[in-house]
Amino acid sequence: MSLLSIKNLHAGINEKEILKGLDLELGRGEVHIIMGPNGAGKSTLAAALMNNPKYKVTEGVIEFDGEVINGLPVDERAKRGIFLSFQYAEEVPGVSVENFIKTAYAAQDKKLSTKAFRELIAQRAGMLNMDLGYTKRYLNVGFSGGEKKKNEILQMLMLEPKLAILDETDSGLDVDAIKSVSEGINELRGINKELSLLVITHHDKFVEYLKPDFVHILVDGRIIKTGGPELAEQINDFGFTEFKAGADEVYQI
Repeated sequence: MSLLSIKNLHAGINEKEILKGLDLELGRGEVHIIMGPNGAGKSTLAAALMNNPKYKVTEGVIEFDGEVINGLPVDERAKRGIFLSFQYAEEVPGVSVENFIKTAYAAQDKKLSTKAFRELIAQRAGMLNMDLGYTKRYLNVGFSGGEKKKNEILQMLMLEPKLAILDETDSGLDVDAIKSVSEGINELRGINKELSLLVITHHDKFVEYLKPDFVHILVDGRIIKTGGPELAEQINDFGFTEFKAGADEVYQI
């Protein structure tokens, strides 16, 4: 049984349909990369999976871990083990990174002593080559773009979800930071063999480091081609032109 099953998903924002019948199956422990041109619907897919209230699902079924979750609110999806790393992380003055993560950790009915929790967060920050001092600062306040992205991954490493959706986490990171983040993710995959990843990216380096099971090309609200890492190489060499041309033929079937 798939961990995540999406069938005929239609979703959009402000009466505009963006996803137009998307289908996707993702197994336990698998890494799936979503690539596509700007405006194709990649971030809309992430938002729909977490039930972002700005986006409306108008048709289709989202099944997670054997349960249809279409009607579940954001917090219930998170409790069931879905994690979303935001493309644009919000700043939260007055709430430290450590307290934010500790609250989210407790909301999943996980319990650690303060000492054990701090030892764990120090260990996980080390996986990202991240200065532990960041955890004492207010959430994302004054953080650079790269620091915000690393902070999102730190949250993932601490919460250990069943499914992590990474929405352009590599955006704005330099090559060294992409490598560091990828190594942290891969270390967690070594700890949790059933961790599944749905990664939205434009960066072929992320594909190289994460070694995905599948790469999907998303164009105009639908996945039009699925393959292995070689698809990312084709995009890097030729762009999305050939896939856009092929999309018209797919839609006519």
